[in-house]
Amino acid sequence: MSNERPAASVNELLAFLTYAELTPQTSMPWSSNATILCLATYQETQGLVIYKPQRGERPLWDFTRGTLCQREAAAFVVSNDLGWNLVPPTVLRDGPYGLGSVQLFIENDEQEHWFTMQKEGGYEHYLPLLAAFDVIINNADRKSGHCLKGADGRLWAIDHGVTFHHENKLRTVLWDLAGSPVPAPLMNDIVFLQQRLTLREGPLKLLEQMLSAEELVALQRRIDRLVAKGKYPQPTSEWSYPWPPV
Repeated sequence: MSNERPAASVNELLAFLTYAELTPQTSMPWSSNATILCLATYQETQGLVIYKPQRGERPLWDFTRGTLCQREAAAFVVSNDLGWNLVPPTVLRDGPYGLGSVQLFIENDEQEHWFTMQKEGGYEHYLPLLAAFDVIINNADRKSGHCLKGADGRLWAIDHGVTFHHENKLRTVLWDLAGSPVPAPLMNDIVFLQQRLTLREGPLKLLEQMLSAEELVALQRRIDRLVAKGKYPQPTSEWSYPWPPV
């Protein structure tokens, strides 16, 4: 199985991530929390995945302990339901060290990140998507390095452990569109998400297992506000920018 997004359906990838046997290979460098590269084996298929066990999460003062892996999985659920395909397929499951998130590993150029891709050009269409996505999930840490350039040249968004807080925590390097209208096609997707979230239809029902009731209410309110205003928000202070930015 190729890890720059196999030619398989999302459902097939999710089944692979859910049922594969995980064999730890190495810990990923520069990670704040336990982040383990694993070889995943399911039937006759093998591939690499990123496993983030709950018990390896560093305590944070403003996020409930042991919930970062759940937020990683919730970010994929929202991205997938929107049809934006920003987040690599991710599931919440038991692994070698207990409950954790398991995400398809993306082969990438480690020298590339959002700023370098933006300078290179050809990635402009990702900005409206990423900026709106981070508003929806209330991303408290969108650094440039949390955008990968896959081996196939496409962009992937990773590291969503500090998202979905019930208080406003939006902290990102993607303020280029602040105050400008959300493009109509994206707004149509967001309105559809708004309706499905209200009804807890389909995969969105999984969010009830990943987020608290308070966080689900806050998610609905953020979406309602974005739809009502139709514009990207403005940064509120210096805290709105992550440091370091990469």
